[in-house]
Amino acid sequence: MSVSHIRLAAVAAPEQAPDPAAEQGQVHAAGVIASSVYAHGVRVADIPVEEAGEWARKDDHVVWIGLFEPEPALLKCVQHQFNLHPLAVEDATNAHQRPKLEQYGDALFVVARTAQLIEGRIAFGETHVFLGRGYIVSVRHGASTSYKSVRQHWETCPTSLAKGEDFILYAILDFIVDNYMPVLEAIHEEVEEIEDKVLAKPMARSDIERLYMLRRDLLRLRNAIMPLLDVCQRLTNGNVPQVRPTLAPMFRDVTDHLRTVQEKIDSLREVLAFAFEASLLVGQSQENSITKRLASWAAILAVPTAVAGIYGMNFKNMPELELHYGYYGVLAFIVASCAVLYWRFKRNGWL
Repeated sequence: MSVSHIRLAAVAAPEQAPDPAAEQGQVHAAGVIASSVYAHGVRVADIPVEEAGEWARKDDHVVWIGLFEPEPALLKCVQHQFNLHPLAVEDATNAHQRPKLEQYGDALFVVARTAQLIEGRIAFGETHVFLGRGYIVSVRHGASTSYKSVRQHWETCPTSLAKGEDFILYAILDFIVDNYMPVLEAIHEEVEEIEDKVLAKPMARSDIERLYMLRRDLLRLRNAIMPLLDVCQRLTNGNVPQVRPTLAPMFRDVTDHLRTVQEKIDSLREVLAFAFEASLLVGQSQENSITKRLASWAAILAVPTAVAGIYGMNFKNMPELELHYGYYGVLAFIVASCAVLYWRFKRNGWL
């Protein structure tokens, strides 16, 4: 997120009564990616988390804190600074939440799922956002791209960043949704390769397993974005007090991007389903072709087998046994019969 890493004080209080921050437990820098305060869209300073609440209460100041897999003590410190609801903090600690939007008094709590392609599989993470007057805190868990680029980009546009903490929420959600597309594009390239191979030959077991994994990952991604679509729609409707109605078009744009992602996921899943069905049809066609070849050669070989079987019987009085040219005649009959059968099967496309 920010270009600097903030170190928090880790000095224990003396024997006298500890201050509230010390009661929450002193927190080390681990887990804090950035902690900055902005005034009119311009970054004023990088601050320790213990001072964030004081800065957030100043007029025209916004505190933006970014955390990555923080320890419970760090979240307790943040909770104390901004008076966050315990249930929201508990959700951010557990990090196994469905995308949602909750209001706790004058604070807003948003959960979104992130996705990255790691070693050919879609890995999912979570981002929890606390938003209130003068502050926004993002908490990342699992696989997700750092929001450092978001912070750096909008710091170059103070006019936009000056719109407040709800604009930062838009920037984070827009970044999350935009990062779905590289994942889908990589899967789309692999799906095209599968399509090219499926008509050439039946799919091997490893190909079928990969196809199944892709369809399952796409389904999981779809299940992750559908609740987020509801979240963005609520932010667009203007019935969330923490989000100004003037930002509705921006959240509507995020909603449109989500719908595009949803359509692309559905399209890829259909293509994978068609590829699997096409592979089955190709396999059945090749099996039928092999069966026809085997049946054709079996019919051709049946002629000499039948003739040889008849004249191989050990009877004393059999017709044609004494013919001078009988052997050559039988050979000619066998060759002619086999040639006719081969021609007929070849003509019918069996051979």
